[in-house]
Amino acid sequence: MIKILIADKLSQLGIDWLEEQSDVEVVNKPGLAPEELARIIGEYDGMIIRSGVKAKGDVMANTGQLKGIARAGVGVDNIDVPLATSRGIIVMNTPDGNTVSTAELTWALMLALSRKISPANASLRAGKWDRKKYQGTQLAGKTLGVIGLGRIGRAVAQRGVGFGMRVLGYDPFFAGDAVDFEHVKDLSELCKRADYITVHVPKSPETAGMIGPEQIAEMKPTVRLINAARGGIIDPEALLAGLNDGKVAAAALDVYLAEPPETEVEWALIAHDNVLCVPHLGASTAEAQDQVAVDAAKQLVEALRGGEVRNAINAPGFGEAIPEALKPYAELAPRMGALLAGITPGAMTKVEVIYRGPISNMNVAPITTYLLTGLFAGHLDCNVNVINAPLLAKDRGLEVEQITTAKVSEYANLMEVKITTDKMTRSAVGTIFGQKFPRIIAIDGHHMELRPEGNVVIILNDDRPGALAQYSAILGKSNLNIADMTLSRKKRSGLALVGLNLDQAANEDVIKEIQAIDMVEDAWGLELPELSLENDG
Repeated sequence: MIKILIADKLSQLGIDWLEEQSDVEVVNKPGLAPEELARIIGEYDGMIIRSGVKAKGDVMANTGQLKGIARAGVGVDNIDVPLATSRGIIVMNTPDGNTVSTAELTWALMLALSRKISPANASLRAGKWDRKKYQGTQLAGKTLGVIGLGRIGRAVAQRGVGFGMRVLGYDPFFAGDAVDFEHVKDLSELCKRADYITVHVPKSPETAGMIGPEQIAEMKPTVRLINAARGGIIDPEALLAGLNDGKVAAAALDVYLAEPPETEVEWALIAHDNVLCVPHLGASTAEAQDQVAVDAAKQLVEALRGGEVRNAINAPGFGEAIPEALKPYAELAPRMGALLAGITPGAMTKVEVIYRGPISNMNVAPITTYLLTGLFAGHLDCNVNVINAPLLAKDRGLEVEQITTAKVSEYANLMEVKITTDKMTRSAVGTIFGQKFPRIIAIDGHHMELRPEGNVVIILNDDRPGALAQYSAILGKSNLNIADMTLSRKKRSGLALVGLNLDQAANEDVIKEIQAIDMVEDAWGLELPELSLENDG
């Protein structure tokens, strides 16, 4: 059973989904004291949190069997990600669930600032009727500057076009097509041109205070600033000074350095006549809370089951879902790794992976990481997953080379793997049949069609009559049924390579008996995970 701790208040939809899983045991304990959480955290395989739990310091002192943390939301600054990475703990967020809600709040704040909704409402409630005092400005025709072009930033930018605004987008890491907006390369340019500026970047040492005195000095005095991302991206002291000096017309804040706010400067901003503040409502819609809860639950369980890893913060290349065309390779790769590690003696020194065909144009880095998990799993005294596999390779001085090329001959796509040890070099080639079925089609140049799952036996023998009959007799005597067989001959070497899928596992004694056959050069028994894609029918 997969044991999962829900340590924060979570939407009932997410809890219901978890309770429906036959292989999951759910413990729902929101609001635990840090000491109590620290005491029990190591008893669980996975944990789901929101922003209330701080998975840092003493809480993470003894993580035990913990393998994954899912954040029902976007920000992970309440999680010690480097520590989790060092322990092989997957940290995932749910960036899709609150995209629309946060983008809509950004526009609600922008509109409210433009039309002075909050002070006008307060004035009318106080019994006053002062239309002139609350004259606003329209958005149409103005220039909107969006800093950060991730999911939320792009959603905000797209809506800006609908309001008839000129939209500028700034993000040094953005490499997409700017269809609805102008992509500016320099933050200074955006600050000078924009009438409204909204920030949508994660909190990091690089982004903290990225809108400070220097940037505010470049802005128009009519500029309006919005922060619904993370507290401190707009320097609060610089913002307050800009408002007081007339260099900033107005601002809207949904996020703070600490929540609730603790600093005098932030409380001064909250009290300022030209500032609109709300208590972190970006994801506070019923729809968003339901979606991030279900996303967190599904992502965590899928990863703990050994399936696809999505939205992993601490796994290079796993920031987004693997494209459909690559998903079968995510199943093929660890099995190729496990097979090669099982039939190649010696200590590995180098791994070379070549992707051929159209898949070479995709982000294949996650597939290489899956390959490493297969190479290491079962051979090290620690839990191996996509988080720590690259670190394990680096720590052991294993050279990993990834090559992509569009050149391919017989098959549309191929994945070639060559591993070098201190004793020998061995290779395997894999592909996907029918866009769904993983197959190993060559081992050391022996062409075959091996189904890489379940109980597998690989035999290298002299290409002479009688070999097959002898080890078939051994398998029959041990009541081991052959479910599938593939055979490849090399006339020049005089050797044949046989791959067998058995209904039951061949134990060590059976393999030794096969190895003792005079015509057999070597034999290996392997247990590979079942292929979930193939078993879907």
